[in-house]
Amino acid sequence: MSFPAPRRVIPIKPEPVSRLSASEHDRIETVCTAFASLPGALLPILHGIQDALGFVSPDAVPMIAKHLNLSLAEVHGVVSFYHYFRTLQPGRHVLHVCRAEACQARGSSALETHAQASLGIGWHGTTADGAITLEPVYCLGNCALGPSVMFDQRLVGRVTPERLDALIARLRTES
Repeated sequence: MSFPAPRRVIPIKPEPVSRLSASEHDRIETVCTAFASLPGALLPILHGIQDALGFVSPDAVPMIAKHLNLSLAEVHGVVSFYHYFRTLQPGRHVLHVCRAEACQARGSSALETHAQASLGIGWHGTTADGAITLEPVYCLGNCALGPSVMFDQRLVGRVTPERLDALIARLRTES
């Protein structure tokens, strides 16, 4: 009597474990559902998620890909291509320093150096206390009043190192 050869069992790859809270998961789901039917929905979804959470969590990528019938690589490629999208939770406040030519002509290079030294972080970094994330921006449209910064969507022009220190102190007390 002959027995059939045992079949080879291929293990099923488990779903990755998500670090999203239930609230974050629901907000991502809401944004994806709201924009998925739009032509070119990926960018509005990414902006919506960053507006809702403050960043685009890598754990959101599979959810986005599923809603749009895209590969993980396609979604990740767009997130990583655009400098605007953050993949890490930002600080309680985000400070953007303009690096455009008009602001550079008015001293923003020295302001950048001062901001990094004062905060003890580089670009895209967050202070150890989680208060401030420092981001470069390449034009705030405030060229006549450069150098300019923007913190928490508030635009400030003619910023000196001393004025920046006062802004940073105010941000820290608002935390």
